[in-house]
Amino acid sequence: MQDPFYHKEKRRKKTRMLAADAWLDSALYDFWQSAGRGYTRVEDFFSRFRISGIKRLFVEIISDAMSFGAIGLVLVTGLALPAFDATASGHFNKAEDISVTFLDRYGNEVGRRGIRSDDSYPLDKLPDYFVKAALATEDRRFYDHWGIDFVGTARALLSNAQGENSTQGGSSITQQLAKNLFLSSERTLERKIKEAFLAVWLEWHYSKDEILKLYFDRAYMGGGNFGAAAAAEFYFGKKITDVNLAEAAMLAGLFKAPTKYAPHVDLAAARGRANLVLSNLVDAGFLTEGQVTAARRNPAVPVDRSAEANSPNYFLDYAFEEVKKQVEASNTTSNSFVVRTTIDPVLQSYAEDAVTSVVREQGEQFNVSQAAMVVTEPNGAIRAMVGGIDYGKSQFNRAIVPNRQPGSSWKPFVYATAFENIPDYTPETVISGATQCIGDWCPRNYSGNAVGRISLISAFAQSINTVPVNLSIKMGRQPIADMAHRMGITNDFEVTRSLALGAASVSVIDMVSSYSVFADHGLKTTAFGITRISTTSGDLIYEADPNPVRERILSEHTVQFMNRMMRAVVENGTGRRAQIEGVPTVGKTGTTSSYRDAWFCGFTGNYVAAVWLGNDDYQPTNKVTGGTLPTVVWQKFMAYAHTNIEIKPVDGVDFQPAPFVIANAEGATPLATPTERPPSLKPEAAQKLLEVADRLKQALESSSDPKAEAALDPEPAAPAAQSL
Repeated sequence: MQDPFYHKEKRRKKTRMLAADAWLDSALYDFWQSAGRGYTRVEDFFSRFRISGIKRLFVEIISDAMSFGAIGLVLVTGLALPAFDATASGHFNKAEDISVTFLDRYGNEVGRRGIRSDDSYPLDKLPDYFVKAALATEDRRFYDHWGIDFVGTARALLSNAQGENSTQGGSSITQQLAKNLFLSSERTLERKIKEAFLAVWLEWHYSKDEILKLYFDRAYMGGGNFGAAAAAEFYFGKKITDVNLAEAAMLAGLFKAPTKYAPHVDLAAARGRANLVLSNLVDAGFLTEGQVTAARRNPAVPVDRSAEANSPNYFLDYAFEEVKKQVEASNTTSNSFVVRTTIDPVLQSYAEDAVTSVVREQGEQFNVSQAAMVVTEPNGAIRAMVGGIDYGKSQFNRAIVPNRQPGSSWKPFVYATAFENIPDYTPETVISGATQCIGDWCPRNYSGNAVGRISLISAFAQSINTVPVNLSIKMGRQPIADMAHRMGITNDFEVTRSLALGAASVSVIDMVSSYSVFADHGLKTTAFGITRISTTSGDLIYEADPNPVRERILSEHTVQFMNRMMRAVVENGTGRRAQIEGVPTVGKTGTTSSYRDAWFCGFTGNYVAAVWLGNDDYQPTNKVTGGTLPTVVWQKFMAYAHTNIEIKPVDGVDFQPAPFVIANAEGATPLATPTERPPSLKPEAAQKLLEVADRLKQALESSSDPKAEAALDPEPAAPAAQSL
């Protein structure tokens, strides 16, 4: 019998566990012993390099400097990444940072917009003393360093620490250019780090002369001028190549603080700064004291710009926005442009006179404070634009903003759609003028009276409201909206039940574009004001196609029908005030509810024009309709514009203009001189003539000389007038 206390298998198992435990303990012991011996050998090796005393201090400093330097390098690189992102596009300019010189249709300058800049002068054409003055003042070691001038920076810091009036900047020209091209003017450590990296980048990618040329073209020189050439023109009225030493010194002094040293801000400070620049030229060894003495004794004198002529400012604002779109779409690196426009200075003055005279004479009586007008030729070229009564008081351009309802001047879209979609319709077609309601809305005529059956031409001439509404019910309102967009209305509007009566927001310039379709035989005719854009160095950016392929919007018969109907408006309808003797005038009046807006849009064979009158705050006028003040403005301008020019016919209008004859053949019988419209005096000119007459009268009263009295006698006036 087996002993119950005997467990043989369990003892063998316990022995194996003990062996494993012993092996593990032995392995760990051997590992730590081996690691200790290895560490001891490493210590023994490095103990050979142990330094004590003063040597240890220097080693610790160098070691810590390298550690912190590595950390700083990582930090600076991180901060510099945005700087390198700024160079990724390869472009320096934004579309709004441009300078534009505008020319009229004849090539004469009419104004400028944006910054004033001129980068057309190569570096070797700039005066040598101007270049040296800039280098002596801003960066004497420009051709010796690689973007960052540590010597110059240290010298500037030392000068500032000593409390001296430093005449040199701490940043190199390359660093200043980097700031001008890529960075803002904020004074932060981050910006200085970016500036340093970008300066090195510029040195890698551009030559020294290219960097200096960019600096002279892009540096801000005060007064809205960027670049030395623009500053010379603005401050001294001359080309940069023509400035003398005193003027060059004053220009070179502007780089440090243009707003502080600009001569039109503080002439004394500008001259003091220029004197320091002359001293820099001597200190740098570029010139001798004798050579700069004359410039010290005869400082530069800036020009007086207070009497600059007025410009067509509303048009220039509009054209400037169009130029920015073209520049942004181009790949040019220039920021200075010359733009040839379509504006006609004479017609512009006629338009301004017509608008302002009518509003100032009758505006208070009829509670009208603002007006707008756009004039084009039938091909769409803008010849005049008036965006308000006084640009100095309000720069808001009412001629281009689509925020006014056109009233009945919208009706040509309705009738043109009818003629295009209903082949049997002609101006003599008779339809019902009875009121048809759309839901709970029922249109009413201006007179308040209902009409029965009436011809389309009569309804149009009398501006009957129920007829176009009935047409919209028959055709649908969406075709009318589509027709308006195709003809020239650019803004979106809601297609409502009152759309046929002009319940849409439009701009004056869009109405001109739309009416130009009628004037130009049914072809798409968008108003435009720019014919050519080039850089100041002559590189072409944009040029309008003189003979573009245009879409036909209306058929020939529709154009003729509509022109006949608009002629009826002028002959015996609501626009009778638009008649001009010898000129075929056509158009349509427009008046909105509560008399808030009054329009007249029309054309001749020569010009298309739209006029709006109202108030900016939408306050109702004193019952001004489209057939009153707007038509008077339109007629006054057109009468001026058609004086002594060839009168062109209007398609579809039975009107034969008088032939335009120029008699210049030798020996020919002189032709009778046609009656010309006498020139009108502007109020300012009339006032001056009255003042002259008063002074002459006073002189006569104080003199008993009979010859003086004879000078004003109307009979013997010929010799006296010649003496005056």
